[in-house]
Formats: sequence, structure tokens, C-alpha cells
Amino acid sequence: MPDSEQKDTAAEPESTQSAKPDLGMASHLKYISLGVLVFQTTSLVLTMRYSRTLKEEGPRYLSSTAVVAAEVLKIVACVLLVYKDNNCSIRVLNRVLQDEIINKPMETLKLAIPSGIYTLQNNLLYVALSNLDAATYQVTYQLKILTTALFSVTMLQRKLTRNQWISLCILMAGVTLVQWPSDSNSSPSKELSVGSRFVGLMAVLTACFSSGFAGVYFEKILKETKQSVWIRNIQLGVFGGIFGLMGVFIYDGERVSKDGFFQGYNNLTWAVVALQALGGLVIAAVIKYADNILKGFATSLSIILSTLISYFWLQDFIPTSVFFVGAMFVISATFLYGYVPKPSVNPIKA
Repeated sequence: MPDSEQKDTAAEPESTQSAKPDLGMASHLKYISLGVLVFQTTSLVLTMRYSRTLKEEGPRYLSSTAVVAAEVLKIVACVLLVYKDNNCSIRVLNRVLQDEIINKPMETLKLAIPSGIYTLQNNLLYVALSNLDAATYQVTYQLKILTTALFSVTMLQRKLTRNQWISLCILMAGVTLVQWPSDSNSSPSKELSVGSRFVGLMAVLTACFSSGFAGVYFEKILKETKQSVWIRNIQLGVFGGIFGLMGVFIYDGERVSKDGFFQGYNNLTWAVVALQALGGLVIAAVIKYADNILKGFATSLSIILSTLISYFWLQDFIPTSVFFVGAMFVISATFLYGYVPKPSVNPIKA
């Protein structure tokens, strides 16, 4: 802050008082959204993995239809949020949707690229969790943090500090240690794994690159325009639903015509759909109030929580000393990345 602005601060108490609540609210929203993202990611990984390995009678639910159902649910939630932001007026809601979406076709079309990539990514995660054990999936998927950082630097011209680059390295080392497979926990995961390990690895690696690019691209659009984040998510959801339906009928059209769109759905399936829809909204809020790399750290913390839940609840993981060392690495990296040293204030001589 320039010296002239510092000197005028005492003379303008009203403006200062009005600015502080705004900054405090933004800070609260950032950490609330990050906390919800940790909960959502942890729950989604556990429920999605369990739903893809649970053996039940009848056909298993189709992941392609689950992706579409999540997009529809996200659109409904965003429309309700826009409705609430406009004093619960149907007339105003219709006008806003028409002005911001229908009457701005070029702005809306900008979302087709990240929407298509997000749809591909969501389908790939189902493939990965159907073919990889949890440890391999989670540690490999954390490569998205590195790809997000690289895309942020190249696409947004964002300059990371030395501490941030160090924290990225520490984070990757910590996540690797936390999820490093050992003899004590490899056999349960092997019993649960389904299909080809190679297919799962290719799916999760592709998802890492698509997640990094789409996330940064969406952040760039959000910060270059004044449109509401909820309007942007409606646009994403519309394209996501269209691309998702194309995937359903191309790859699963025969099974849908035979057993129906919602074949194999149960309460667990709907929980996965709801958590996936919630993830899109929370991530949008995190991008709005924080950034993509900080979102990656929240996701990494959720890995620790999901691993602990696997040990205490599912009892399919035995923690080792390597796990605790990795956990300390991840937590340390989180604080290091978010730490901003306060500038030293020189006392003003009278």
C-alpha cells in the first residue's frame, strides 16, 4: 500500500470499516469453501470406489449416466442459487438467464471447451477407480497439482514464489509417501481391483492433464468476465449434459435401451451423483475465492482423511511410519504455500 494511502487511513474510518468486513468475508469464504472441498473429495473417493467394487445382483449402474445425472443436478442447484441471488423472483431469474446465456452466445460457447474436458475427466475417474487400487489411483491423480501449476504459469502468466515451488515439491513427496503401497496393505487392494491396471493408469494420467488444463482455463474465464460463477456453472452444465448424453448413446446406448437409463441405481449411486455435482460447485467457489493450486492442496489433505477412514472404518489399510512422515510433509507444504510474510513496517518519525 502506498504511503499516501497509509496516511489517509486514519482520516477515513468509515471506508476502512466497510472494507475490513469485505476482506474478512472473502477470507472466511475461502477457508469455508476449502473445508467443504476436503469433505466432498474425501466422501466422493470413498463412495465412488465402494460403488464400483460392490457386488450386487443385476446390472451395475453406468458411469456415463451418472456423469449426466450429476450435470443435471448441478444445473438445478445453480439455477436455485441464481434465483436466491435475485430476491427469489421468477421474472428476474428468467431475464438474467436470457440476458447472460441466450443473448450472449459467444460468451456461452467459451465454456464448451472446459465443459467437454471436464466431462471426459469425470468419465475417466470412474474408469480409473474401477481398474486401480485406491493407493495407486490417489497418488497418481495428485499429478494434477503439478499440471495445474504448470498451466497456471503458462496460461495465466502467474509467477510462483520460491516457497511455492518448494511447497509443490514437498507436497508431491508427501503425497507419494502417504500413498506408497506396502506389503501390509497391498493384498486387500488387489482383491478389490477390477480390470486392467494399464487402462486405469492411462485413465488417471489423462485425467490429470485434463484437470489441470480445464481448471486453469475456467479460472481464466471467471477472472476475465463479470458473470456470476453460478451462471458460468449453468453454462458448463448445459454443455456437460450434451457431451455426456453423446457419450451415453455412443458407448452405452445398447445397454440403456435394454435396461434403462437408471439401471443399477441405488442410494449409494445417488450419493455419488450428489457428491460429484457438489464438487463442481465447491471447486467453482474455490477458484473464485482462492486458486487452482490451493484447491489441489485441499484435495491432498482429503487423501489423508480418506486413508484414515479406510483404516478405522473400512479396515483395509495399515498405516506405517512412512504414512505419518508423508502426512507431515503434506501439512507442512499446505502451510508453506499459503504463508505470506508480512512486510516489515518502519515506524514513522514525527
